[in-house]
Amino acid sequence: MPAESIAISAADTGFMLLCAAFVLFMTPGLAFFYGGMVRQKNVFGILMQNFFTITIVTFTWVLIGFSIAFGPGGNAALGKLTYYLKRGVGQAISQPWADMWGDSVPRIPELAYLAYQLMFAIITPALMTGAFAERLKFKAFVLIIELWSIFVYAPIAHWVWSPEGWLFKAGALDFAGGTVVHINAGIGALVIALMLGRRVGWPNSPDLRPHSLPLTLLGTWILWFGWFGFNAGSAMAASGLAAQAFVNTQIGAAMGALGWVAAEWIKDKHPTTLGAASGAVAGLVAITPAAGFVNEAGSIVVGVVAGIVCYLAVSVKFKLGYDDSLDVVAVHMVGGIVGALLTGVLALDYINPLGRGVVQGNIKQLGIQALGV
Repeated sequence: MPAESIAISAADTGFMLLCAAFVLFMTPGLAFFYGGMVRQKNVFGILMQNFFTITIVTFTWVLIGFSIAFGPGGNAALGKLTYYLKRGVGQAISQPWADMWGDSVPRIPELAYLAYQLMFAIITPALMTGAFAERLKFKAFVLIIELWSIFVYAPIAHWVWSPEGWLFKAGALDFAGGTVVHINAGIGALVIALMLGRRVGWPNSPDLRPHSLPLTLLGTWILWFGWFGFNAGSAMAASGLAAQAFVNTQIGAAMGALGWVAAEWIKDKHPTTLGAASGAVAGLVAITPAAGFVNEAGSIVVGVVAGIVCYLAVSVKFKLGYDDSLDVVAVHMVGGIVGALLTGVLALDYINPLGRGVVQGNIKQLGIQALGV
C-alpha cells in the first residue's frame, strides 16, 4: 500500500494512546502486587526497582530498542539498527512500514506505535523483579535491566511481532505477548534466581511470608484494569477485534482465579486470598497470546487451565530448590506457555485472519506454537 494512501485514523490514534497509558499503569500495579508479597523492610526496594525500570527502558527503547524490534529494512533476526523516526509529528506510517505490513498496516502515527510498544518494553523486565526480590543490589539491577532490554527483549519482539521476524513468518501467533513478554520474562527471572541463589531462611522461615495482602490485591486490580489496554490495544485499532480481545481478557482473568482457587481448595482444603489474586494474574497471562484469536468459550478454557496448571507449577520450585521469590516462573513463564500452546488449539479463522491467510487451531498450528515457545 503506497504511503501517501495511508490516512491517519483519529479514532484509532486516540484509542492506541489511551491503551498505551493503560499499559504504563500496569507497572505501578505490578509494584503494589509485588510490594505486598515481600517483607515490609523490602517494600521500598521493590517499588523503586519497578519505578526505575520505566526510566531505564524509556531511554534504551527510544535510543535503539525500537529500531532493533521494529525498524523496517532489517532481517529475520533484527530490525534495521539505523532506523529512526524521520517524519514529522503526527505523520502516517512511512513507506517501509506500509510495504512491510501490507493491507494490515496500522492507521496510526509512528510515534503512537513507538509509545504503545514502549509500555510493553517497560512492563516485561519489571515482571522479572519478583523472582529476585530481596537479594539484588540496585547497581546490578540497573545493569541487568538495561542490557536485557537491548539484547533479549528487543530481538525477541522482532522475531515474533515484526512482519520481517522469523517466527512471524513461520506463522507463530502471539496476539499481545505470551511469548515476547511472559515466557521471555519468566525465563529471564529463572536464570537470575538460579544465579543469585536462595534467600537466607528460604523456604521454611515464617519471616518470608507476604506482609500485606491488601497491597497485593490493590496491585491485582490495577493490573487487571491495565490489561485491557495490553490486550485490546494489540488490535491496533478501535475495532471489533479489540472488543473481542477486551471480553476475552475479562473472562480469562476471572476463570484463572476460579481455576486456581478450585485447585487450591481441593488440594489444600481451603482457598486463599493470595491464591485468588495469583490465579487472576495467571489467567491474564495465559489469555494474552490468545486474546485476539479465540472466542469466549476458548477464553474460558484458557483461563481455567492456566489457573490450575500455574497453581500446580508453584510447588516445582520447592522440589527443584530454586528460590523464585514471588512465583514469576510459575505464573508468567508457565502461564505464557499454556496460553501460547492453547492458542494453537483454539484459534478460530473468523476471529482474526491476520490479513495474510486463514488462521485455525490444528495440529500444524500447535507445532508452530511449540516452536515459538
